[in-house]
Amino acid sequence: MHRAPVRDTWQAAKVSQGFVADYKPFVFVDGEGVRCSLYVSGCLFACEGCFNEDAWSFRCGERFTEDLEDRILGDLRHEAVQGLSLLGGEPFLNTGTCLAVVRRMRAELPGKDVWCWTGYTFEQLMAEPGDKRELLELVDVLVDGPFDNAQRDLSLAFRGSLNQRVLDVTASLAAGHAVEWAGLKGR
Repeated sequence: MHRAPVRDTWQAAKVSQGFVADYKPFVFVDGEGVRCSLYVSGCLFACEGCFNEDAWSFRCGERFTEDLEDRILGDLRHEAVQGLSLLGGEPFLNTGTCLAVVRRMRAELPGKDVWCWTGYTFEQLMAEPGDKRELLELVDVLVDGPFDNAQRDLSLAFRGSLNQRVLDVTASLAAGHAVEWAGLKGR
């Protein structure tokens, strides 16, 4: 596994270009239920075996626009959609884009949930002030940790390697430590 060190330079304001690699409405694989999945551009983790290596570039895809934000919110309004999934690239290095969508979703559609995949661990995000911590606090389910090709296991629910965890963020924040998402039991 190649894992770049997390540095102070890893700030969204310094690296994000405001690009989105892809947006997929009405999908069934990026979390529980029917989801709208936003794939942000840019990642510095560079995990060997990453499923979305094309999205490592911070200029992959197209610029995030108000029109796309409106489209996402419109799709999220569909009664069959359970929520929004944030993937990448790295959502926590694209907090401007992610926070815009999630804040608006929380204000307009409070019954929907947010899932997020990240190469950061919950503990790393807890220690981060500002935009990373704000995004963490708006997420319901966090799949954390870098993909580790040596621990790859395609039988795992919602994650690709054994080191990654599926966490209940609300319970984790309340407890002050990582708490496994209850929906994972038996999967």
